[in-house]
Amino acid sequence: MKLKNKNFLKLLDLSSEEIAGLLADAAAFKAQKKAGIPHRLCEGKNIVLLFEKDSTRTRCAFEVAGADLGMGVTYLGPSGSQMGKKESIADTARVLGRMYDGIEYRGFGQSIVEELAAYAGVPVWNGLTNEFHPTQILADFLTITEHFGVLKGKKLVYMGDARYNMGNSLMVGCAKMGMHFVACAPEKYFPNGELIAACQAIAKETGAVLEFITDPNVAVENADVIYTDVWVSMGEPDSVWQERITELSPYRVTMELMEKAGKQCKFMHCLPAFHDLNTVIGKEIGEKFGIDCMEVTNEVFESDRSIVFDEAENRMHTIKAVMAATL
Repeated sequence: MKLKNKNFLKLLDLSSEEIAGLLADAAAFKAQKKAGIPHRLCEGKNIVLLFEKDSTRTRCAFEVAGADLGMGVTYLGPSGSQMGKKESIADTARVLGRMYDGIEYRGFGQSIVEELAAYAGVPVWNGLTNEFHPTQILADFLTITEHFGVLKGKKLVYMGDARYNMGNSLMVGCAKMGMHFVACAPEKYFPNGELIAACQAIAKETGAVLEFITDPNVAVENADVIYTDVWVSMGEPDSVWQERITELSPYRVTMELMEKAGKQCKFMHCLPAFHDLNTVIGKEIGEKFGIDCMEVTNEVFESDRSIVFDEAENRMHTIKAVMAATL
């Protein structure tokens, strides 16, 4: 792969071979970490993490991966920098690019991370934007490979709101890797037409299948993976909860759906998940709407079908691969 000094902003920018290479690197790094073999390939380098949205997995994955690679890591949270407030994105990028060897951004519009990349002069990595979440998809694909051996031809059904980063990025990733992607939701929750057209063009080259289905019972037939995410994303107003619960409850992942898919089917979720009432928001929503879960039942989440914590761990290994390849 020739990714040195390149940005990692969205999977559309990478070839299928480059994605496969990053997954192979991640698997190797994972094996080395499990064996206690040091791999400080970026000794002496420094990176900065710009977070406009808080996170558990993304922050911890970047910090531990950076430390394992021998780098210094600076975290700047939502109130930790002047970017966009007293200093423009372009100016922030040019300052940080003089001090750091790489910049991670997690926040809002894709245009922000693209502008950082345009001015930084060092690799910029997308830790999540409203439109795309490429590091998550690498972790998902490493996890699927570990459980099924291959990606090509595997059927992944995304249940729920497929208009934003997870639905978009899974569709792109599946198209790139020759997989069978299904978005299962009411039509208003499908990805936008322009991105669908771009992915269909990719699918013609890779043999991928892309489908958009409103009936969950039809969508999950012979699925290898059923994937879902929270119904209301960070930064959206509380007022949308009523609408989402009403419209997306038929797309909740239940054990009945898992059984309909078949015994081979695994459950995946990028986390955090509202599978019970053991969170502040979960309890509030439960009391307000009279439900004990949202996008997935606790029975499915805690079952042996669930591989969500393999997936969460793999954020670290795949992010390590991205940073090593680009630095």
